[in-house]
Amino acid sequence: MNKNVHERVLALTCELVARASVTPEDAGCLEAIGARLAALGFRLERMDAGGVSNLWATLGDRGPLFAFAGHTDVVPPGPDDAWQSPPFEPTIRDGYLYGRGTADMKGALAAMVVATEDFVAATGIPATGRLAFLLTSDEEGPGIHGTRHVMAQLEARGDHIATCVVGEPSSSAQLGDVIRNGRRGSLNLELTVRGVQGHVAYPDQVVNPIHRLAPALTEWCAQVWDNGSRDYPPTSMQITNVNAGTGAVNVVPGALTLLANYRFSTALTAADIRARTEAIFARHALDYTATWTLSGDPFLTPAGAFTDLVNAAIRDTTGHDTELSTSGGTSDGRFIAPTGTALVELGPNNATIHKVNERIALVELAPLAAIYTGILQRVFQA
Repeated sequence: MNKNVHERVLALTCELVARASVTPEDAGCLEAIGARLAALGFRLERMDAGGVSNLWATLGDRGPLFAFAGHTDVVPPGPDDAWQSPPFEPTIRDGYLYGRGTADMKGALAAMVVATEDFVAATGIPATGRLAFLLTSDEEGPGIHGTRHVMAQLEARGDHIATCVVGEPSSSAQLGDVIRNGRRGSLNLELTVRGVQGHVAYPDQVVNPIHRLAPALTEWCAQVWDNGSRDYPPTSMQITNVNAGTGAVNVVPGALTLLANYRFSTALTAADIRARTEAIFARHALDYTATWTLSGDPFLTPAGAFTDLVNAAIRDTTGHDTELSTSGGTSDGRFIAPTGTALVELGPNNATIHKVNERIALVELAPLAAIYTGILQRVFQA
């Protein structure tokens, strides 16, 4: 382990974790990172919008654009007394650094900054391309005024990101064993099934929306949406909430509300899913209202030159190859990759993200920075 690199990544991670940047708050993280980048000659451009903090920082004047991307916001920690140490007091214990955001994704941000410092110190400003950071405080929230907003500004002025590494925690058993080269799409449904409220003793005078939905629910849950592919698991639908009734045992409810989410591959579109779902409701003559919200379409960077480059950097640092995966939730990659960017997500172990006592292994810090440095060396080699 490079002690100097380890200490620098650890110090910056602790500085960022100590800032309680619960989404959409940035709590000064971008200022801390921006100061480090400005010292290297980066041009800093704030693209804040809608109460969200965004930073676009660039180094170099011409050539293909490579970007590190990530977020400074974190999910709420929950009750402090559920944590073994306060969530925003970075604490070292048993070989780990504990604190909200250590793994998702302030450790990766710190490793990216230190890797960039070492790369620029060794090579100077890239001559074969441009290097950028795209950072936001709205990844864990609605995602409207963060990376999506920045990408719209970049596209409007013709600034295209050719290749990108997002620092999302991707690793499973060991650092770098998995990288995400794509993600499934995410489609949300809020369903209201209407009935007629009344007394349970007079079933001829009511329409029970729970009973009306039940046969449709059976068909809906049994639906095989697709069979997956080499790159994607099969599309899944999960019902996450059902609510009906007044709380009284003798009153038939007048309506039922239901929330569901689809995670889908490129084998389907959101329109396909909506049409097939509403066809089921129609077959069962439901009186319903459906509100659909698309969080993001699926995206994929096929195995090729860029994934091979990233794998080589991982192998040189860790001694093992990586696995390409499209599993997991959504990320801000869904706003970057559709512009034609070759993109992967590469970060530390993801076992404790969004959990109480979130942590990152100390032994991952310097190697993660070394992997990022190796990627920069390969991207900008003459």
